[in-house]
Amino acid sequence: MKTYTCDFLIVGGGVAGLMAAIPAAKSGAKVIIAEKADTRRSGSGANGNDHYHCYIPQCHGADPARARREIGSSFDAGPWTDPKLTDVWIMRSYEIVQMWESIGIDMRPTGEYHFEGHGIPGCQLYNLKFDGKNQKPALTAEALKQGAQILNHIVISEILTNEEGRVVGAIGADVHAEEPEAVLFQSKAVLLATGMVSRMYPSITPAYMFNTPCCPATTGSGQAMAYRAGARLVNMDMLKGHAGPKYFARGGKGTWIGITTDIHGKPFTPYGDKPSRATGDVTADVWPSCYYDRMKAGQGPTYMNCTETPPEDLDYMLHEAMVSEGIDSITDYTEQRNIDLSKEMIEFGTYPIMMSQRGIDCDEHSHTSIPGLYAAGNCMGNVGGSLAGAAAFGLVAGEDAAEYIKTVSQEDVSNHPKLKETLDLYQMLMERRNQPHAHWKEALSTLQNLMNEYGGVELQNEDTLKAGYTYVQQLKADSLNALGCENSHELMRTLELLDMIDLAEPIFLCRRNRKESRGPHIRSDYSFTNILLNNKFQTIEKDKDGTVHMDYRLRQ
Repeated sequence: MKTYTCDFLIVGGGVAGLMAAIPAAKSGAKVIIAEKADTRRSGSGANGNDHYHCYIPQCHGADPARARREIGSSFDAGPWTDPKLTDVWIMRSYEIVQMWESIGIDMRPTGEYHFEGHGIPGCQLYNLKFDGKNQKPALTAEALKQGAQILNHIVISEILTNEEGRVVGAIGADVHAEEPEAVLFQSKAVLLATGMVSRMYPSITPAYMFNTPCCPATTGSGQAMAYRAGARLVNMDMLKGHAGPKYFARGGKGTWIGITTDIHGKPFTPYGDKPSRATGDVTADVWPSCYYDRMKAGQGPTYMNCTETPPEDLDYMLHEAMVSEGIDSITDYTEQRNIDLSKEMIEFGTYPIMMSQRGIDCDEHSHTSIPGLYAAGNCMGNVGGSLAGAAAFGLVAGEDAAEYIKTVSQEDVSNHPKLKETLDLYQMLMERRNQPHAHWKEALSTLQNLMNEYGGVELQNEDTLKAGYTYVQQLKADSLNALGCENSHELMRTLELLDMIDLAEPIFLCRRNRKESRGPHIRSDYSFTNILLNNKFQTIEKDKDGTVHMDYRLRQ
């Protein structure tokens, strides 16, 4: 077992994790980033981004009140975010734009700050169009320049806390070689920046793990570790999905310059009747399940219609915008199949539930309910902003942690009680390769079917949710009794699976506890919306003896 000592351990090297490392390391803190893949190409921004939701005074006016109001009511903030956290990423967004320009990310590919896409008619445009295909290498280089240490191919599976409940380290496995090696971290503060939950529900092509709109390696590990350690989670009952080309799971619906129509080319929403490069088509942002809903209602299929898009805008969309966002596989596909978008419409579909921005409850300083434990990015459960939110709260976490570590001392974790328990789990899973054992794919397939049928977007009731919860508990017991791993890769996938199974518990419990119908949560036995729960978020946490506590708190 390898042992590392640091001031600030960052779990996850996506945009949020790298942004946290930069100010913390610059302040002189000893920072380690533990990344499951490679920080140069990891997370949901691995291939790039092309929209950055931001407020720039010289573009939007010196008074931020309008930006706060319009962004705060948009799909990128919305009802399941805390306004005071939304204000944080809005007000720090321009600072980050300037920082990214200084490290070589092109935020002005047209020569000036240019806003387009994801636009709501009648509002200012806030999505800065930038070229983010090199964002991960640039952020990695800057984190290293400031003195952060990056450990790639490290899977963290448990957070360590002391008797007072303060975080003191973490344990994981080095999976870069065929044989895994345990890794122990002793740290004054820990940031969870592990992304969304992308594989708990079945994909549109179940046999192909990487046909997903976002990173398939983001499996809710941060949320699961936080929950096991006693941190408070929020909004776990509010499911969330995505949309894009049907059966070809690539994000970037705001990058398409077209209009959402029926098979006859007729728009069915009031957001526009002609393609607009400036605003894009906000239909799928406002109503992401429209494709699924229309098919279910017998009104589909539904298309992205670019047949009236000007040729110069089509060329720009395919060969510049999609390249910047890292979805040029769509361009490759249209060229390989000789698809002429000026003549042919592309059917769009609703993608599976991903649980993005559902998870750890944080304050405006990125603090969780556990002292010394921070969260940033899509594993936060009460903030939106997508890329902008991840970047801002990564920055906030790094700045705050740099000060926090001055107030606490290192604590020896070499004999931590969680250490033996975790090592025993690793050992048990690896030793079973010498005997008949189950494979992680079998258990994952079972979990996805259970979540889809008993905990998905279809109409639910108490009996369905209770049965689903029972089945998941049985699956957990069976998995621990039967799963085995042949190598490091299988150990990593198995640990991801166990995290997703643990996260199924708060999802089912919160959905059972929400005795109403609201948003994506629809129940046949409680078909009304309880106005007493308006403007409230549901929380869930475990105490030291494993007792689960659920409550509602006001939106802040």
